[in-house]
Amino acid sequence: MSMKPAASIIATARLFFICSIINTRLLSSVAAFAPSKLLQKSFRNVSFSSHHHQKIMSPPASSTTTAAAATTSIDDPHLWLEEVLGTKQLEWVNKINSDCLSTIGDPTQTSTYTRIKSILDSQDKIPHAYRINDKFYYNFWQDETHVQGIWRKTTLESFKSSDTPTEWTTVLDIDALDPPTTDTAKTWVWHGSILLDEGPTNTKCDRALIKLSPGGSDADICREFCLSTETFVDPNGDEQGFEITTPAKTRISYRSRNECLVGTDFHHDKSTLTDSGYPRVVKSWKRGTPLSEAVTVFEAQQTDIAANMYSYHDRGYVHEFQLRSITFYTSQYLYRALPVEGVAGVTADMEEVPFREVPIPEDAELGTFANTALVTLRSDLDIGGKSFKAGSMVALPMPELMENDWTNAVAMFTPTLSRSLSSSTETKDYIILKILEDVRTKLEFWKYCSETQSWSKQLCSDGEEDGSIPVGQDVAVSSHCRNSEADNTLWLWRDGYLVPDTLEIATAEDCCKSTEFVKAKPAMFNADGLIVEQHFTTSKDGTRIPYFVMRKKDLKMDGSNAVLLDAYGGFEISLLPGYSAGVGAGWLERGGIKVIANIRGGGEYGPTWHQAALKSKRYKCFEDIEAVAQALIDSGLTSREKLACIGGSNGGLLVGNLITRPIASSLFGAAVCQVPLLDMKRYNKLLAGASWMGEYGNPDTEDWKFLRNHSPYHLLRHDILSKPEMDDDGVLGEPTESTNPDWKCPKTLFTTSTRDDRVHPGHARKMVASLLEEAGKEKAPTVLYWENTEGGHGGAADNSQRAHMWALTYNFLAQALDLESS
Repeated sequence: MSMKPAASIIATARLFFICSIINTRLLSSVAAFAPSKLLQKSFRNVSFSSHHHQKIMSPPASSTTTAAAATTSIDDPHLWLEEVLGTKQLEWVNKINSDCLSTIGDPTQTSTYTRIKSILDSQDKIPHAYRINDKFYYNFWQDETHVQGIWRKTTLESFKSSDTPTEWTTVLDIDALDPPTTDTAKTWVWHGSILLDEGPTNTKCDRALIKLSPGGSDADICREFCLSTETFVDPNGDEQGFEITTPAKTRISYRSRNECLVGTDFHHDKSTLTDSGYPRVVKSWKRGTPLSEAVTVFEAQQTDIAANMYSYHDRGYVHEFQLRSITFYTSQYLYRALPVEGVAGVTADMEEVPFREVPIPEDAELGTFANTALVTLRSDLDIGGKSFKAGSMVALPMPELMENDWTNAVAMFTPTLSRSLSSSTETKDYIILKILEDVRTKLEFWKYCSETQSWSKQLCSDGEEDGSIPVGQDVAVSSHCRNSEADNTLWLWRDGYLVPDTLEIATAEDCCKSTEFVKAKPAMFNADGLIVEQHFTTSKDGTRIPYFVMRKKDLKMDGSNAVLLDAYGGFEISLLPGYSAGVGAGWLERGGIKVIANIRGGGEYGPTWHQAALKSKRYKCFEDIEAVAQALIDSGLTSREKLACIGGSNGGLLVGNLITRPIASSLFGAAVCQVPLLDMKRYNKLLAGASWMGEYGNPDTEDWKFLRNHSPYHLLRHDILSKPEMDDDGVLGEPTESTNPDWKCPKTLFTTSTRDDRVHPGHARKMVASLLEEAGKEKAPTVLYWENTEGGHGGAADNSQRAHMWALTYNFLAQALDLESS
């Protein structure tokens, strides 16, 4: 059985992000809620939330200390707002929240809220179900009855039936659990399941580790669950279940039935965490022993992002890795091969087979398929007389890789200027590559021969004659089974900006040419008369930037149309087409236009596209979005007064720059800034911020010279409002181009969450305080703020909260751009 834990703690974090994105995908068509990257490997033994698109982490918010704030320059009058749960701070939040609702109105009393809530609760959504063992397909589901959700199961026959409703059996009811008692958290939020894999000699999986988060934070608890009895395994009973009840950024996986590999805040004092707030120490934890007696088996350095150790069965082989996530994009892999019976017979602390460092570049990512190593490159590699481009996926025998012998290496994918690898999916005998050609998807199939341990590319394609699908649509595949090596059957998903999801059963054996229809989601908004177009514009340095436009076919190009421009521009995340009923119901049906910009910093054209806007080059993504905005205005599609921008997390940093840069702020009439990073001098000291220095730079070094140029909080307070410079340590240069006496802030709504323990809510709080108290009505006429007390980095913990947040957002935009209110 193949059960591959994420290749690193960063990869696990990516899946966390993916799950939160899919939960809100009905509402926002963009991956705009967290610094993250795509999970590249099989999902069977990572925290899994049962979603079909495979499209970081720190102490809980309550642990943010005022002591850290006290050591910082007192020149920042808003620093006190970084104390997340202080009485005075929460009073401020409640006051600003109240002002926001007074201005926009109570979203729960609007038809927009009703529509979005009904979409989220709809029984017509396609359940994303995956098989565990031989019979049952499991799915996690939320609706108006199951507010926090249920883990449930059904048979394939019932799932496929179109004549009668699917017969689901509840496995675990999250709403029925006793509520958490952590800070402001009132509910448990599902963080997924991690399955036990005992290899080919025992194919039945009967145990899982269930991860539950208090209020939606990244920190969670873990309880072992028996799939046979469908009950939690009592840690004090005969079976002595694994259980961690203190919320933390825990990473845990089974090594065998009676041993887990776990990294967490073991002593509840952060001594076993990195500077980024992730596990630094990994221990071997034996069943029936307290966590305090677990034995250390691996440690990373304090300045690393995280440590991870994991082992898994893979088509008859056992791979075990230790991994230092050094930065967000660099890692050190240590490896040992074990016999199939060895991983269960000898615990990790007693195993004598030594680990050896894997000789690959630090910025490469590593996975396996049987005894093949799969190396994904982020920089060019010349080795053994062969050359491989950045963005390539290379396969070679694992034993040969360990000897640094690339003689038999095969490039399964090689990028071009317009072509990049988006993701990969595994089945028993195949790897399916999802490839982007100018942000249009193609699928390629590679077959593995176990006898010769070789690969062959299959001559087949999906969609139109050139192998790509229509503009504004997408296709994705995933194994139908949590055990990806069970067979070659696939779920095939199709959707698009205006095309509801459909689900089909397919097989990799014929490259998904013959499919069986399973389910289709009905249209959830009226798309009559709407079209999707892809355009390209030229950025300031001559780079060609693609963007998608969703609009009415017969609209007038007279500058009168309300346009919402969405982008992300970071962490190599690609913004691909997907059906967003929330966008349709909340925005398109009102007559609004939605634009998705594929700016640099993302992954649409591979690693080089991302690296083009990395660190000191971050301004490139701002120039790209300015170019798209100007193109929209020049075409007559919209005008400054009718153009808004929106973005979350890293996208919130983007929006923060757009409302403070002189060019951008003159292009937008309104903005929505969600769970943002804004104070780039202190971001690495707040929650998970230190883990993103590979993306942004280190503000405590000479990097601050360029970081300051895209720190919205500093651009606002010091360049625009001429407030005294904070933290002047001799590194600062001259004021930036944002020095502009005529600057005026677009109408802006900021949203965040008290429970966000990934991007600190202090970023948004301080920016809003400065705009309200220091810029004032003259320079910032409309600044609104909404902070949800639950929800984590996704901003909401359940469907009611999600509907509230998005109805508030769309109603604000409608008012700001003079569009029909609802």
